[in-house]
Amino acid sequence: MEAKEWTVHIFIAEGDGDDRTSARAVLYAGGDKRHESTGYARRNPTDRPVPEIGDELAAGRALMDLADKLMGDAAEDVAHAGGPAASR
Repeated sequence: MEAKEWTVHIFIAEGDGDDRTSARAVLYAGGDKRHESTGYARRNPTDRPVPEIGDELAAGRALMDLADKLMGDAAEDVAHAGGPAASR
């Protein structure tokens, strides 16, 4: 069996006021195949600043969007392959 390695890089940026965080997740799936997703988090002004929470929320949201894109790719590939799974 051939082993493959895909790499995901997550880039996190916090806003100037420490109330917004964005995360960009980039999947490198070999060759020119690549997906990119973005997630955001916003701190409630009444909450104390805990940057790790914003990082986790933004990164998690970016990864969830990335997962949705991969599932969409798989569904399209199955449909184009015309196999038994495509008729369900």
